[in-house]
Amino acid sequence: MHRRDFLFSSALAAGASLLPLAPWRARAEDRPNRLRIGYQKTSALLLVKARRQIETRLEPQGIAVEWVEFPFGPPLLEALQAGAVDYGYTGDAPPIFAQAARSELYYVASIPARGDGQAILVAPQSTAKSVADLKGRKVAVAKGSSAHNLLVAATEAAGLKWTDFEVAYLAPADAAAAFAKGAIDAWSIWDPYYALAELSAKGARPLPIDRSVAQQNSYFLANRTFADTYPTLVAAVNEEIGATTAWAGAHRGEVAALYAEASGVSLVAQSRAVARAEFTFAPLSDAVIAQQQAIADRFHRLGLIPRPIVVRDIVWKPKSA
Repeated sequence: MHRRDFLFSSALAAGASLLPLAPWRARAEDRPNRLRIGYQKTSALLLVKARRQIETRLEPQGIAVEWVEFPFGPPLLEALQAGAVDYGYTGDAPPIFAQAARSELYYVASIPARGDGQAILVAPQSTAKSVADLKGRKVAVAKGSSAHNLLVAATEAAGLKWTDFEVAYLAPADAAAAFAKGAIDAWSIWDPYYALAELSAKGARPLPIDRSVAQQNSYFLANRTFADTYPTLVAAVNEEIGATTAWAGAHRGEVAALYAEASGVSLVAQSRAVARAEFTFAPLSDAVIAQQQAIADRFHRLGLIPRPIVVRDIVWKPKSA
């Protein structure tokens, strides 16, 4: 099986309803017939989808906008590499794994963040009071996700080796069920799953984390060929996302209501998640690139990616239109 076919099959297995490969693979033109955007129900792109700003801007040009939902970042980036979607959004770790696998992607923008929307959770009755107390315990995390990076960084800062505890690689929904049953001792996760666990009958408790390692930036990414072919379109999408995030920071109540309606997650949980969310939007600065490079270097040092990478190599440098 060719790599592209494998990646495309992986995305289908993740539950995404994917369409045939992009029209720009067959012919180059001033604009494509459609733009496919990969999103998660916990991301800024959900707001953009709900407000239909990209549709309003692109449909008069004959460009249809199609939205493809993914459960978390790694399968989204597999689809992006395969050309099954053109643009998407993930946390910090997925593009590092993708670049290490030689995926043809670009970072096109970022949301610099403090990392308040992620945590390592334990049950309220747990004897663990710090990350160091996870030694010898079973901790769940979605492999290749931003929560994976949080767990790696937090345990390293606490003086633990990656082999000092048992890692259970579970998708968020599976980890939530395991956590509720007490089948795992801790769970590294992001909002709104974090908020839902806090508000559950058992009331999950976050462990204190060194603020220097809690910072978790997020990224907007594009398929390399698509961005090289349609740089003006990618720039237009970035403009609309920037406008939405600026609006969101000043309208958190409306944001929580939109998230709740679109995701089915309770308004109480979404309000808690939105209250600590970051709604910033910017090109990748030298500082953000350096932070992402530090994560990549750590993952390589621990053997979590097979080769060293240079993050700056895949930062988008749009050509003049």
